Amino acid sequence: MSLIELFVIAVGLSMDAFAVAICKGLSLRKVSLKECTKVGLYFGGFQGGMPLIGFILGVQFKDYIVSIDHWIAFILLSFIGINMIRESREKDDEKGVVDLAEVAAGEENELGFKSMIMLSIATSIDALAVGVTFAFLQVDIIPAVSFIGIVTFILSMIGVKVGNIFGVKYKSKAEFAGGLILILMGIKILIEHLGFI
Repeated sequence: MSLIELFVIAVGLSMDAFAVAICKGLSLRKVSLKECTKVGLYFGGFQGGMPLIGFILGVQFKDYIVSIDHWIAFILLSFIGINMIRESREKDDEKGVVDLAEVAAGEENELGFKSMIMLSIATSIDALAVGVTFAFLQVDIIPAVSFIGIVTFILSMIGVKVGNIFGVKYKSKAEFAGGLILILMGIKILIEHLGFI
């Protein structure tokens, strides 16, 4: 997998974290480098760690399903992408953002451990499935997960600031773009393995 392909996947995966970081930024009265870094570390850490766990699980089954690995990659990436697009198009999208902001605002500490762990896990579940895909594609996992974590860290920091300045205007667009990117990557992997490229 090339660096460009990895970057595209990293950006696609980080869109959920970016969208939630925007919500966190919305719920904070004042955002400094400290808050941006804290959110970035949580989301980036989990977004990098989950593919590693998925990779380890995927390696266990690799020998059994190597002949259909490209279909698995296509199905997983497409499923994740379609879900992200569906969520971005839901009519309740605005209500969901408000609820998330209310939950965050109702806590004594906006960036408390419990809240951030739950949000980090929720935004990185997709990355677990991508890690399984990486096992089938023979990706060099340590550089890959490090790269994904760093990209998510940076985008999450930006998301907190964007949310604080502009509100939730870009949340659904970010989720839609992330979903589309993952679907396109799944199609590309399938086409390459079927020998059309």
